[in-house]
Amino acid sequence: MLSDAELTYWTVILVLGAVVLVAVVVLLSLLILFVKRIDAEVVKARDTLEAITRNTADTALIPQTGDGVDLVLAEGLQHHLFLGRVYPSIPTPAADPVEAAR
Repeated sequence: MLSDAELTYWTVILVLGAVVLVAVVVLLSLLILFVKRIDAEVVKARDTLEAITRNTADTALIPQTGDGVDLVLAEGLQHHLFLGRVYPSIPTPAADPVEAAR
């Protein structure tokens, strides 16, 4: 039979072992949870980057669109200038501020 000191010693050792075992289980569970979360976020980042690639695939059309917008604006300005000459109530574009100051 074990003495009281030996029994206390083994009880303390077993309790410490159980605490260490529980701590290891908790830490490994947290590690698995974090790895799954990181993996999910990596998939989201990959999907976002693929979407960006798809969205920017037609950027070659941007200069053509800009040229078309410039043509529409120039045509609109011509109409505005014409109507400003025909109907005096329509204001004409302001003069260049640098020229007006002279």
